Amino acid sequence: MKKTEDKLYLVHKHVLPQVLRKTAEAKELLKNGTAKTVNEAVQLVGISRGAFYKYRNNIFPFREASRGKILTISLILEHKTGVLSDVLKAIATAGGNVLTINQGIPLQGVANASISFETDGLREDVNLLLSRLTSVSGVQKIELVGQS
Repeated sequence: MKKTEDKLYLVHKHVLPQVLRKTAEAKELLKNGTAKTVNEAVQLVGISRGAFYKYRNNIFPFREASRGKILTISLILEHKTGVLSDVLKAIATAGGNVLTINQGIPLQGVANASISFETDGLREDVNLLLSRLTSVSGVQKIELVGQS
C-alpha cells in the first residue's frame, strides 16, 4: 500500500466544529500564559482534556503554518498614483520580503496585481497584515491565492 502525503487545508474558522475552535483557543491560552495548565485552559474554553489531546497536534493558527513560507496574494487596485507603492510599503514594514510583483495594465480604472513574498521575517501575524492591506486606500480586493 502506498503511503499518502498528509494534506493541509486552509478553512474559515466559522466552518470548523466547535471542538476544533475551542482546542485552538485553549492552545492560545497556554501559549500566551493566560492558562498555566492544560486543565485550566480546557476549563476556560469548555472542552474536555481528551478532546484537547485528540486535536491539539492537528489544529494551529494560520500564522504558524505560514511562517517560513512564500505567500502569493492577488489584488484589485484602483488606478491611482501610489496604491501599489503603499501595499509594498505595508508588506515591507511588517517584515515581509517581496519576491515578485506582477501588475496588469489598468482597465476601467482598476488593475490586477499579484505579489509573492517571504514570511520568515514577519513581525506580525499574517492575518493582521492581510487585514491591514485591505484597508490601504485604493485596494478594492485582496485574496490569498497560494502558499508554498
